[in-house]
Amino acid sequence: MGVPGPFPGSPGRPDAPVPDREEVDRALERLGAEYEAIETSLLALQDHAGRRLLEGAELSGTTKERWAAAERSITVLWSLFDAYTAALESARELRERRRWPSPEDLAQLTELLHGEGVTVPGAAAAAADGAAEDGPARPDERFSLEGLVARINGLYARSLDVIVAADAVWSALPARIDLLSAELQRTRSLAHSVGVRPGEHPAGDDLERITEELLRLRERVIADPLAFWVSSSTGSSAPGGGRPDTGRYDRAARALEDIRREVAAVLDVRQDAERRLMQLRDVLSRADRTLTEARQARGEVLAKIAASEVPAVSGPPTALHEQLAAAADYRRRAQWHRLSPLLDSLEERAEDELHRARESLTAVTAPLAVRAELRGRLDAYRAKLARHGMAADPLLTERYDLARRMLWSAPCDLRAAEQAVWRYQQAAAEALVPPQPEGRGES
Repeated sequence: MGVPGPFPGSPGRPDAPVPDREEVDRALERLGAEYEAIETSLLALQDHAGRRLLEGAELSGTTKERWAAAERSITVLWSLFDAYTAALESARELRERRRWPSPEDLAQLTELLHGEGVTVPGAAAAAADGAAEDGPARPDERFSLEGLVARINGLYARSLDVIVAADAVWSALPARIDLLSAELQRTRSLAHSVGVRPGEHPAGDDLERITEELLRLRERVIADPLAFWVSSSTGSSAPGGGRPDTGRYDRAARALEDIRREVAAVLDVRQDAERRLMQLRDVLSRADRTLTEARQARGEVLAKIAASEVPAVSGPPTALHEQLAAAADYRRRAQWHRLSPLLDSLEERAEDELHRARESLTAVTAPLAVRAELRGRLDAYRAKLARHGMAADPLLTERYDLARRMLWSAPCDLRAAEQAVWRYQQAAAEALVPPQPEGRGES
């Protein structure tokens, strides 16, 4: 609703000339248009869906206080509009008396249209200013039609702001909360089917907390929607400038989504549990066989290799086997929420155990690997000498026989055998060097 512009010849300008008939008619036309706009807006306010909801709701908190003030304001709005209507009708009646108004008529019309001739009761004026209802009594006030429209506009905007804001919150949040609650019930049913229940799994407790939060949130939104309204930060004075505050709803929605992902992970565990258990049994079985092989190899090394430090071999991973049995029991009892973290832990530890067993076997058999390498090197040099017809050389034969006895005796002294192979290798290298012809390199 707009406010009419100033008219010439108003009482606020005593030195201004009295307007002529055409100026008066234009002023009446503008005020009539203003009247139509005010009436249309007030009727729309009366029929606004948000207003009907506020009238029928059991309100509390901020909304209860602001709606009580808005109801008083709406009552005052109609009183002000009635005063505006009466003043406008008086002006119209005066104008319609004569086709060509006399100067006295024009002066009187000027006073009606621009003077402060509209009387408003003190209580209505106080409400229009937003004064407290229980404050000191105020005397009646007089307004011009322009001033009255300004008061109506301000009071209307404040009342509409309450209605629009409450309606926006009620339109946005309860439906979303209901949809989220329905999704929560589906998630709860699925969670219970995989053992995610209150008191048994943290996610089950979280589901209960979210359920209670949504119930409290919906009750609060219905009773006090304005507690969930954030006014516009742009400084706009338009009614309903702002947005619903969805912070609590958003937090509940994110928490539910986290639980859904966790439940989905538990479902994956249920569908893949048997395969993972079989893989775990295979990994632990290979670790056991590798440790058994390492223990056997250690006995062989101690019997065949002298003066060598052979590391001890640990026993089978008993704790892992016990946890694997517990995992199988969880699967039989459909305790998927317990099985999921246990399988994750077991898979990592089982791979570590297999790696440790392989390292133990490698460490234990290292002396045998060294002996095999020395044997291979010794035979390789003998074969090379044989190709050059030197295998029967007495020195080479003597050193070869010594190294061979050391490497094929038990227990084998690896340090001494390595020295013997090295001496044979040096002698072979010297024997394979071709003799230099006499005089070579002389000029």
